[in-house]
Amino acid sequence: MMDRYTKLQMVGIYVAVAIFLTFMLLPFFEMFMASLRPLEHLFRSPYQFWSDDFSFQAYRDMWVTVPLLGRYILNSIFISLSVTAMTMVFVVPAAYAYARLEFPFKNITLGIFLGVNMFTGAVLLIPLYRVLRSLGLLNTYWAMIVPGVAFLIPTGIWLLRSYLAKIPRELEEAAFVDGASRLYTLRRVVLPLAVPGLIVVSVAVFIGAYAQQFLFAITFNQKRELQPLPAGLFEFIGYQDVTWNQMMAAALVGVLPVMLIFLFLQKYLVAGLTAGAVKE
Repeated sequence: MMDRYTKLQMVGIYVAVAIFLTFMLLPFFEMFMASLRPLEHLFRSPYQFWSDDFSFQAYRDMWVTVPLLGRYILNSIFISLSVTAMTMVFVVPAAYAYARLEFPFKNITLGIFLGVNMFTGAVLLIPLYRVLRSLGLLNTYWAMIVPGVAFLIPTGIWLLRSYLAKIPRELEEAAFVDGASRLYTLRRVVLPLAVPGLIVVSVAVFIGAYAQQFLFAITFNQKRELQPLPAGLFEFIGYQDVTWNQMMAAALVGVLPVMLIFLFLQKYLVAGLTAGAVKE
């Protein structure tokens, strides 16, 4: 690394990375600091970065203020995992087809997928509500799972298609010469090599599903016991006040599953498993 860059360039790179991480992590750090402060001290003036009255009382009180908080967190995890699993079932064969096969309107449909990603869920709330009502899916987990799958399939296809296209065709051609079918080749040759890409796309879909829950939950679900965490956080808002410290604590606890997934799968989030797969 030092051979490619001068010391001054390296310093510039580290400074840029430090500034980027500061802006990325500062909101989470402030959330944590707010969760440690008593509610009456959150808006003291002048602002105090450090105080002697820090405590973890909010992390204990939040379970009393919102008794279903644990259920909300489990609902978020369940919905996100369900959306991820169902999305990948559709994404894998579709991404492989776009990466390897030639068929009419291939580029046009890819462009349509890209265009779909530019629309937010709010644009289609009314049509989705009518469809889900006609199917009898309102006030069920499916009311949040089905829209999530529909919106994340295009994203998954775009991400996985790019990864599958980098896998050398020679590996598949060798399997075809031995008499393997395309489905067998996909299952036994392509997918094992695409594990890092599959994990990256799955994580991206999981995060997307986790982030979309609020809009779909408050529109398509009225049952309190089925609400995910983003919607459940509204219960910390009372008629006269908002328990901000408990809300920040609950939000941080709700983010932990995503953070743990990143920590557990971080070694798979780097592409390049197929490097050197084809001998010269």
